[in-house]
Amino acid sequence: MKTKLSKYFFIVLSTIIAAGTMYACKNKNMKQEEPAINVANMDTTVKPGDDFFRYANGQWMKNNPIPDEYSIYGSFEELRETNNKQLRTIMEEAMTDKKAAKGSVKQKIADFYSSGMDSASIEKTGIKAIQKELEKIDAINNPTDLINLVAFFHTSGITPLFYFFSGQDDKNSEKVIAQLYQGGLGLPDRDYYTAKDAHSAEIRTEYLKHLGKSFELSGKNKEQASRDAETVMQIETRLAEASLTRLELRDPIKNYNKTDLAGLKKMAPQFNWDTYFSAIGLKATSEINVGQPKFFAEMAKMINEIPVEHWKIYFKWHLIHEASPYLSSAFEKEQFNFYGGVLSGIKEMKPRWKRVLNTTSSSLGEAVGQLYVEKYFPSKAKERMLTLVGNLKEALKERIEKLSWMGEATKKEAVAKLTKMNLKVGYPEKWIDYSSLDITKESYFQNIMAASRFEFARDLNKIGKPVDRSEWGMTPQTVNAYYSPNMNEIVFPAAILQPPFFFMDGDDAVNYGGIGVVIGHEMTHGFDDQGRQYDKDGNLRDWWTEEDATNFKKQTQVLVDQFNGFKLLDSLHVDGQLTLGENIADMGGITVALVALKKAMQGKDMNAKIDGFTHLQRFFLSYAQIWRGNTRDKELMRRLKEDVHSPKEARVNGQVYNIPEFYTAFDIKQTDKFYKAENLRPVIW
Repeated sequence: MKTKLSKYFFIVLSTIIAAGTMYACKNKNMKQEEPAINVANMDTTVKPGDDFFRYANGQWMKNNPIPDEYSIYGSFEELRETNNKQLRTIMEEAMTDKKAAKGSVKQKIADFYSSGMDSASIEKTGIKAIQKELEKIDAINNPTDLINLVAFFHTSGITPLFYFFSGQDDKNSEKVIAQLYQGGLGLPDRDYYTAKDAHSAEIRTEYLKHLGKSFELSGKNKEQASRDAETVMQIETRLAEASLTRLELRDPIKNYNKTDLAGLKKMAPQFNWDTYFSAIGLKATSEINVGQPKFFAEMAKMINEIPVEHWKIYFKWHLIHEASPYLSSAFEKEQFNFYGGVLSGIKEMKPRWKRVLNTTSSSLGEAVGQLYVEKYFPSKAKERMLTLVGNLKEALKERIEKLSWMGEATKKEAVAKLTKMNLKVGYPEKWIDYSSLDITKESYFQNIMAASRFEFARDLNKIGKPVDRSEWGMTPQTVNAYYSPNMNEIVFPAAILQPPFFFMDGDDAVNYGGIGVVIGHEMTHGFDDQGRQYDKDGNLRDWWTEEDATNFKKQTQVLVDQFNGFKLLDSLHVDGQLTLGENIADMGGITVALVALKKAMQGKDMNAKIDGFTHLQRFFLSYAQIWRGNTRDKELMRRLKEDVHSPKEARVNGQVYNIPEFYTAFDIKQTDKFYKAENLRPVIW
């Protein structure tokens, strides 16, 4: 179930998607573990020029096999484990706080978490938890009933057919408008339905089995469940065939199709939009962005062409699908077996406390965030981050001004955009007010529904109003960071400001190789293949000269070709075009952070060693250890199809050999495996 629908999470949110483990740190809530750069984690039998990823991380990878509950395990997952323990402490303390008043943040967190941990009641209730919703589906008799049902589900966080949410107008970033976006699929990507390769065919076969088993759990006999599974597959396949690909979804111009209500009715006439908007509570809207017009035209045709009885089956599936993690163990296990096991190769489900904790943290995001920041975020971290960001901004400005492939007019616009780029660190200045959200200990599923309705209503209320620039797109307890082109801002939640990204008392080389690269990464997203299409005010506007745009594409094509040639699992390749934005940001992050490090080290000996490594070496080792980790084959196959980020190994070996300073730091020779001639290394930012 989606409890937070935002344009950030569909198109414009560009993230680092990483975090780190516990290292030397003086935060009172963290124990001291190991030095920032630990040779025991490295495999020094590997030459840096042959495989820097394994040189930096090889022993750690050998010593840390993937736990059964993970599909991928590395620095990010280690820090997430620490984060989970911190959040668990917060929730258990809230549960034992006898002074927490009814309606307080602590009461809501405590009761939400308690309801999820009450597995005995959840087992006893079983499918009855969604009985009222199932009855609503059974009651539909015609297309109008169907549309009212879609609206009911959307307001409750269940998302059949498509997504509706609020978002900034791409060409008027000061205003929030209604947004419609393709959806309605049970598989994570439209290509699983349409691709002809053997792996996709196998996934479809397993998905049909999963559909059938889910319907059996809901009370259908095996034969009927199998027929219902085929019905769902037919409907979803038709939706998939009308959907844009992930690569097409990265094109902001293609996905900007603003119209009014009359235009929407003309585009998708068979769907009664008056009924839908009235039912979700949208009183009036003059501007609507239809992300994918072809999809909505086809979806509207399907409303009348597909029998109501078949729609009932489809809606029951999506209700069961999105509710399963919060129902009895039989539903939970069946969903895990497909989405965790078949798609990602995970061997066992996470313990219940982790599952419930993550749902609580997601559903009550900033409520949990308030307690997290109060307990775990040192104010000094924010102060040091402000200094680091200022240094990185100056470094990127210097890089822009010295670019040989860019003309002065475009440089002026680029510098203006960088200068205006906003920064948010740690946590919001004002918190979301949860006072109108009622949470009890009675029903886990109903608490989730209540939180979803609260978030939908809050989101709906933004439409037609000016943008609230104080709002955050992530919670403080999220181990991540992001750039938003509409807001032209970089955001660093509190949870990412920990080792190995950020060492409060660490040396400059390690910090610039960690959080410095993250800062540079997010800044560079403002100038990647997507972000560069937005101006300093966050508007979709072409501010490039034709010559500079051509030069940019020439440079980035080199990166596309490099990553297209990056082979994994013997025969699979990274998609250089799909991952281009993140690859540009990674390369920009390293380059800009290096400039900033050199400035910070002026007057100091760059060849001086700490724990046996020079400052340059520590910089690159710090960067590489962020991405250390092991990945199951199924998960790697899934990510190569779905993820706009390159795999961990590619984010290291696909990047460092493009950086001139890396060759100096580790004395890379022409005979080394990954050596690249200077004329084959792209210069972008």
